[in-house]
Amino acid sequence: MAFSLVPDELWREIEPLLPVHKPSKKGGRPRLPDRSLLSGIIFVLKSGIPWNMLPPEFGCGDGTTCWRRLHEWTLAGVWKRVHQRLLHAMGRLGMIDWSRAVIDSASVRAVFGGSTPAPTPQIEPNGAVNATS
Repeated sequence: MAFSLVPDELWREIEPLLPVHKPSKKGGRPRLPDRSLLSGIIFVLKSGIPWNMLPPEFGCGDGTTCWRRLHEWTLAGVWKRVHQRLLHAMGRLGMIDWSRAVIDSASVRAVFGGSTPAPTPQIEPNGAVNATS
């Protein structure tokens, strides 16, 4: 493949968040590398192909193996931690465009409401917040 779906910089962020695998006492096949399986997972999710059509050139076993690892990581809460870490890293680098953010009652519940609307904060392109009514 001409490019990597999991570049080194991204892998350094994600690898510490993955659960440590304990080998089975019964033996069995060697576990495929997490990075290879993450590449397979990303490929399937980006391309929309069925799991069983995952190309063997990825070196991630078959689609079932990738799906099982996706399921394992989902149960372990990996994706929420990855999302938080990547958002934090992007925020540190100023890569989040808050001018496109929207929060409304469908996103954040207003339990007690209010009779007078509060000032609406306006976020400037430089990141400064100005409260206006």
